[in-house]
Amino acid sequence: MRPDYDPLDDPPWAMQLVVRAEKADPPDHGAVCEAAATAVVRLLTDPHATEPEGEWREAVRAWESRRIRKVTRRARGVRWPEALALPGVTVERDGAQVRAFPPGPVSDVPPELAKLQVAGLDLADAEDPKPPPDAPYAAIALNPRVTMTTGKAAAQCGHAAQLLLREGGRRDVRAWTEGGLRVHLTRDAPWDRCVERAAIAVRDGGFTEVPPGTMTAIAWIVR
Repeated sequence: MRPDYDPLDDPPWAMQLVVRAEKADPPDHGAVCEAAATAVVRLLTDPHATEPEGEWREAVRAWESRRIRKVTRRARGVRWPEALALPGVTVERDGAQVRAFPPGPVSDVPPELAKLQVAGLDLADAEDPKPPPDAPYAAIALNPRVTMTTGKAAAQCGHAAQLLLREGGRRDVRAWTEGGLRVHLTRDAPWDRCVERAAIAVRDGGFTEVPPGTMTAIAWIVR
């Protein structure tokens, strides 16, 4: 048996995230990360995922009982409307569009998504990042000491937002949810200071790009 084998993660499940990345006008790195994080928590709080008869409810429950893997893919041209035709939640943020899909086994990804490229999504950041939105919002910071592609960073921001939704302080999460689940990628504060404020921290499973246990992202709610 493999030393990293986890019977609770067999078979492995993942949430698919698809980023619209047209060649002529690609989005920027930070906007994609914010849109991905927002799409994740909006799917998790959608009635399809929360109501007793919601069609995504059991899939979300089954996935969250395992490792909360996320796979970021990119789509352009006709591939984007094909992805939009599948059930999910789309978020637009400063020119970035990201769609989150109900989780499922990694061996049973819909063909419209399975054919989309996973590796290689690495976008430039905006020269002038947008200021934070009005509170309440979730502040997410990526570890500046860890190199990650945009696809990897977007997945980590999704993890951070999800953990904050599930494990953050009850009053803070209620305010954040009622305020529209806004997300801001914080880049203007020292990492160590952000760590002190953080309510949750993401430690990567080590499947791609970074060693297992690496702290990749942190998050807290600003009210």
